[in-house]
Amino acid sequence: MSLEINGKITDVLPVQSGTSKAGREWQKQEFVIETDDQFPKKICFTLFGDKISLLNGFNSGDEVAVAFNLESREFNGRWFHNVNAWRINKLNEGGTDTPGYSPEDIPPPPEPDDAPSNDDLPF
Repeated sequence: MSLEINGKITDVLPVQSGTSKAGREWQKQEFVIETDDQFPKKICFTLFGDKISLLNGFNSGDEVAVAFNLESREFNGRWFHNVNAWRINKLNEGGTDTPGYSPEDIPPPPEPDDAPSNDDLPF
């Protein structure tokens, strides 16, 4: 299951690392976004391993779109939930991830043809 949500980064937490019981090294980093809904929600996302580099270039206050997966697991009769991010895109001021355009990007109008047209089309 893959989901996506837009919001503003409010916190970027420090990288955490350790060694698993199996002896493998791991790293994770968490960050928090706040949605701009009528009733804003804060969501803490987790990045594991090489996914930590996805946060490079992002700062608190940036508007982002985050693609993520939800995961739950049981341990000793209790359930734990992860919100694992796998893509982060910066949004423009307008709230979309489409590029901005300036008046210089609009091509000039075509020159009118002076030659008569041989088209049989009425338009």
